[in-house]
Amino acid sequence: MRGASLGLPAEGPGSLAPFGTRVGAFCVDAFGSALVAGLFTAPDLPGNWALVAFAAVTVVTLVVSGQTPGMRLLGLRLAHPRPGQRLAPWRAVVRTALLCLLVPALVVDADGRGLHDRLTDTAVVKD
Repeated sequence: MRGASLGLPAEGPGSLAPFGTRVGAFCVDAFGSALVAGLFTAPDLPGNWALVAFAAVTVVTLVVSGQTPGMRLLGLRLAHPRPGQRLAPWRAVVRTALLCLLVPALVVDADGRGLHDRLTDTAVVKD
């Protein structure tokens, strides 16, 4: 059963988020970051500044609230290895750096967690 090895329920709040919903949240965050970066680079395209904006927004929002804007919009949150505590900044930075490389997020385990989540002992779950 998906998530059982992590002590997560099979369905409902707290269960592992489906891949498609996680991709949707990533796309919302990426698009929003490109828009924010574009405000500073207009009339030119934001280029790599969008990636900088994505990393900054992701790290800050994960540490502060445990959700990126895309996760909040799609009803997801990042499960912390110690429930009830804020995500350590180092976990947010490492997870985001790997997510920016994209490939680690696509290397998934039997539970559907990406390499970036396995290395930081986190999981994206339904809120």
